[in-house]
Amino acid sequence: MELSSEEEAYYRGLCLQRDDLKKGADPVNHTILGDMRQICPLLPKKSVSLLICDPPYNVSKNFAGTTFRRQKARQYEDYTNEWLDLVEPLLTDTASIYVCCDYESSLIIGNVLEDRFFVRNRITWEREKGRGAPTNWKNSMEDIWYATLSRTHFTFHVERVMLRRRVVAPYKVNGKPKDWEQTDDGAFRDTYPSNFWDDITVPFWSMRENTPHPTQKSEKMMAKLTLASSNEKDLVFDPFLGSGTTSVVAKKLRRNYIGIEQEALYCAFAEKRLHLAESDPSIQGYEDGVFFERNYKR
Repeated sequence: MELSSEEEAYYRGLCLQRDDLKKGADPVNHTILGDMRQICPLLPKKSVSLLICDPPYNVSKNFAGTTFRRQKARQYEDYTNEWLDLVEPLLTDTASIYVCCDYESSLIIGNVLEDRFFVRNRITWEREKGRGAPTNWKNSMEDIWYATLSRTHFTFHVERVMLRRRVVAPYKVNGKPKDWEQTDDGAFRDTYPSNFWDDITVPFWSMRENTPHPTQKSEKMMAKLTLASSNEKDLVFDPFLGSGTTSVVAKKLRRNYIGIEQEALYCAFAEKRLHLAESDPSIQGYEDGVFFERNYKR
């Protein structure tokens, strides 16, 4: 996906900013251009049912002009607590929380979440992309920590995130399929999702959802989190929106959304993707209520 200079200016102009919120603008179903530290205090308290965060990992990386620099572990722990202090008041009592991280920041983020919430699981997903490391194992795994505010009251719809897998050795009882279905494309079984995901494709250049953002997550990944842990019309919030994946998926799945992003270029990409979602609500790898294996095509 690309933006002309005219498109960038147009879509950037659709975003709200801090002054708009201070004047009473409704942030729901908007991209907000600004620093989440300044924006979060202006958002409605106890309104967010699902929090999805993809904060900067603890590595030095440039984001369209802004550089996040690697910190010592204690500093990154303080940084994580600081942004959680800002978003926690926005959560409903039954809210769910997902935080993305790599193998190093995962150790810190998991401990921070455990101190503040009820940690329910750690999802590990396999990245297809990535260069080999000559003096180490290639890093092709990332984590998503899953937590809730309440120990007993939260939303989780496992039946909405079933994974359809090809059956290698179809088993029959009395001549009938046992826990699988024969289709024109072969034999398949809908399986319960685990906390290891090997079906996620990192957005690449030929995918419509691809943008120049260096750490963009796939719509398929966000669809799993959104379908499992929210209901239609719930409010989904991402304080590190990047190029908009969380908001785009929320819109496609008929949820409300708020996204904050401090880089104007990424905000413009988010708004263009939200516009495209109005005419194309499809999510690659998700059809007819089930998720398909990676790179599967009918």
